Amino acid sequence: MSSVLGRAPRTLRSGFIELGSLRVHDTCGGRGSPVLFIHGLGSSGYIEWRFNLEATADRHRVYAPDLPGFGRTEKPRARYGIPYFTRFIERYMDARGLRSAAVVGSSLGGRIALELALDNPRRVNKLVLVNALGLGRPNVHVSYGLITIPRLGEAVMNVARDALHWAPSRMIRRVAGRLSGASNDLNRTMDDAYLDNLRELYSTQGYHDAYLATVRSLVTPRAVFGGQHDVTKRLGELKVPVQLIWGADDPLFPVAHATRAHALIPHSRLAVIEGAGHTPQAERPEEFNRVLRKFLNA
Repeated sequence: MSSVLGRAPRTLRSGFIELGSLRVHDTCGGRGSPVLFIHGLGSSGYIEWRFNLEATADRHRVYAPDLPGFGRTEKPRARYGIPYFTRFIERYMDARGLRSAAVVGSSLGGRIALELALDNPRRVNKLVLVNALGLGRPNVHVSYGLITIPRLGEAVMNVARDALHWAPSRMIRRVAGRLSGASNDLNRTMDDAYLDNLRELYSTQGYHDAYLATVRSLVTPRAVFGGQHDVTKRLGELKVPVQLIWGADDPLFPVAHATRAHALIPHSRLAVIEGAGHTPQAERPEEFNRVLRKFLNA
């Protein structure tokens, strides 16, 4: 646990549970009403929410699983994509005895959370969307198109894995910051523990296949990165309290996605975090945690 969150907080524990034949890693702890965190593409529960779980666990019971194919959860041969991940979340909630929870999803995790709230609303009593996929057409970086090409995608992933080991940390931070729009104290946002976790993730057997399969399920010739997964027209169906939290400088999912969704979701709230890009939960964690805490405790 210390390699994940620095000095291990007493309120949190990291471990494994069995979901049928699938071995799942999660981080959980705290006491109170349940809050389920769903991470985004190429991440994990312990990476994505490293600055947020302990702050939330002071008044809530938090759960942050690693999705299949990511983090330390097993990486089976599977039909990766939003339907698959949503079914996994339902099974995970059953295994943890959660009839419903406040659900917080970032990027791809936000789209999974939306799928759950729209198609199985009894599972979600509050919904938090953080720079979420599915609320408009994203600005796709050329690298996402490249990795959809057979063999080329595999080569790109191998180069990325190797670069994480030989490239200086400052270079990794600079490139990652450019892609995500992050600019606020990259030494803190992407500290050494974070880079170590990325190196571990990229070196894990099966991760490259899971990542590529997920991206290829989102990027197709007909719909570039989520076009067919846009649920903007269904936002009026949401009946639970919704909080949108958005980094103002996100180059992938512009803040216009959030303002439009806010207008379409009845009684929703919107917090735009200035000076943050695609990951405000890591770039501006104090402000993010204040917004999240106020919404959860309302």
